[in-house]
Amino acid sequence: MQKTGKLELTWVGKYEEKELETRILIEDKSKSYGDPDSGNMLIHGDNLIALKALEQDFAGKIKCIYIDPPYNTGSRINSDGTDVGYDDGLEHSEWLHMMKPQLEILSRLLADEGSIWIQIDDEEQAYLKVLCDEIFGRQNFVNMISVNMKNIAGASGGGEDKRLKKNCEYILIYAKNYEAMPLFKGAYDYTELSELIQNYIDNGISWKYTSVLVNDGEKEFVGNALDGDGNDIRVFRRKNPVIKSIRQVAQLDEITEQEAYRKYGTRIFRTTNAQSSIRTRIIAARRELNLTDSILSIEYIPKTGKNKGQVYEQFYKDDICNLFVWLKDTSEEIDGVLYKKMLQGTYWDFNAHMKNLTKEGSVVFARGKKPEALVHRIFKMTTSEDDIVLDSFLGSGTTAAVAQKIGRRWIGIELGDHAYTHCNARLDKVIDGEQGGISKAIGWEGGGGYKFYELAPSLLEKHSELPIYKVNKFYTYEMLCEAICKLEGFKYIPQGEMHGRSSETRFIHIAKDLVSAAYVMNLLKDIGEKDSVLICGTRIQSGLRLPDNVIVKKIPKDLLDKCVFESEVR
Repeated sequence: MQKTGKLELTWVGKYEEKELETRILIEDKSKSYGDPDSGNMLIHGDNLIALKALEQDFAGKIKCIYIDPPYNTGSRINSDGTDVGYDDGLEHSEWLHMMKPQLEILSRLLADEGSIWIQIDDEEQAYLKVLCDEIFGRQNFVNMISVNMKNIAGASGGGEDKRLKKNCEYILIYAKNYEAMPLFKGAYDYTELSELIQNYIDNGISWKYTSVLVNDGEKEFVGNALDGDGNDIRVFRRKNPVIKSIRQVAQLDEITEQEAYRKYGTRIFRTTNAQSSIRTRIIAARRELNLTDSILSIEYIPKTGKNKGQVYEQFYKDDICNLFVWLKDTSEEIDGVLYKKMLQGTYWDFNAHMKNLTKEGSVVFARGKKPEALVHRIFKMTTSEDDIVLDSFLGSGTTAAVAQKIGRRWIGIELGDHAYTHCNARLDKVIDGEQGGISKAIGWEGGGGYKFYELAPSLLEKHSELPIYKVNKFYTYEMLCEAICKLEGFKYIPQGEMHGRSSETRFIHIAKDLVSAAYVMNLLKDIGEKDSVLICGTRIQSGLRLPDNVIVKKIPKDLLDKCVFESEVR
C-alpha cells in the first residue's frame, strides 16, 4: 500500500495500475442502422478499453455522462432465477479497482461545463462518493439525489431480515468544473392549477397567488440605488397602477376563476418580504428619495441566477417593499391548461414509472433497467440539442434511446451480448419510431441513426513459441496504420505518403517495406522543410543515419514500452 500522506480511500491493488493500450474501433456495417452521418456510436467491448479508445477524439467534448454501473450486490441471479448477465458480485476492492480507471477517463472526456451522473445503491454509494471526491475533486461535487424506485410493500430486503426494506437508489452528481457548469434547467413536476388550488383548500392551506396587476401604471424614473458591487439599480415609480383580486376580475369578465387564471396567468402575483440585499437597498432608496407611491419597480443586471447578465425587472409594494412573486415564473400553459411547476429537490419519486418498465424498449432486462423518464429528466436539465452524451454501462440501451429521441448525439458502450440482443435491437426500433417510454409525451416519430462498432483486439500478441510479441494477424495494413497513429498520439488522417499528424508540422508514416536511407529521403519529398516525421516499420536498415527531422521506430519492439498489450482486461 502506497503512503501518500493525504486523506484518501485505499484498497489492495489501488496503485497497481497498467498503461492501457489505445485500441481502434471497427465498424460492423451489418449492425449499423439508419442515417450513417448521425455521429452516434454503439460500441461492443470492454468498458474501460473502449473508453480509452474514445479519449483521443472525445476528450473535453462530452456534455453529460450518465452511468448505471454494477451495484456490487453480490449476486449474479435475479429474483426470477435468471442470470443477471454481468458481474455484480465482485470483491469490494475489485469493484473499486474496476471503477477508478473508468472514472478517471470519464473525467477527461467531460467538457469543462459538463457533468457526470452516477446511479448506485447503498452497497457502494459511500465508497463511490469518496472515490469521486478524489477523481473529480470535492469542490466539484454538486448533489446526491435519492430516487424512489419501488413501493415499500414490494421493495427488496426486509421481511425476516434485520434490515429495513430498500426502496431508494442514489445518483451522485459531479461537475468537471463547478464554476464553469451552467445552472441546471429545472427538473419540474407539473400539477394542473385548478387541482392544486383545490388541494390547498381541502388541506386548509392558504393559496397566495390571488392578486392581478391589471395595469402596471405609468413608469417614471426617479433615481438610482447601488448594488453590492456599486452597479446601478434604476428605480421607477408606478403612477395609477390597478390591482384586483382574481375573484374580482372573474366577476368583471363574467368568467370562472379557473378561466381567469388562464387569461391573466402572466399578471398574477403574490407578495413576500424577501430577505435579499436588493430589497434592503430599495427600502433605503425609498426613504432617501422620499417616495410615497404604493408600487415601485426596478431594473438591474443580476450577477448570478437564471437572469444573469441581462436587464431584469422587479416590482415592490408599499413602504416595506414586499417583492412581487409572479405565478408565471412557476407555472406553464400546456395545451391551453395552466400548470404549476414544482421545482424538484434531491428526492425524486419515480416509483410510478417502474410499473410498466419491463415493456419499455421491447427488451427484457429483469434487473437494472432504468425508466426513460429518469434519463430524460437528467438530459433535459443538463444538455441542449446536438450536445454529446455518453453511457459506458449501456445495459438495455435506455440512455441511447432517450438521447436519440430528444436530439442529443450519443455514445453507448456495452461489454456483454446485451450490445446485440438489447441495445442493437432496441435502437433499431427507436429509429423506426417505436412508441414506448417517453415517445408519446415528446411526439417521437422516428429518425436518425448510429454506427455499430466492435473494439479491435490487441495490436500485438505473444508468439506461440518464442518469448516475443508480433503484430496480430487480425490487422490489415490500414488497421495497423490507424492503430499505430493512436498509440503514438497522432490523429489518423491518411494523405499522400503520410498516415497522420499531431500538429501542423509533425507527421507519421507507417512503412510496408524496408526503411532504408533511400526510402527516408524519398519520403521527405512529401513534407516541407520545417516539418518532421516519425517513421514506423517492421524492417529497419541497420546503421541508418537520419536527418534531424526524422525519427524511426521498430515495430513491435519500440511499441512495447507504450502500454500493456493483452486481451480484454475482464
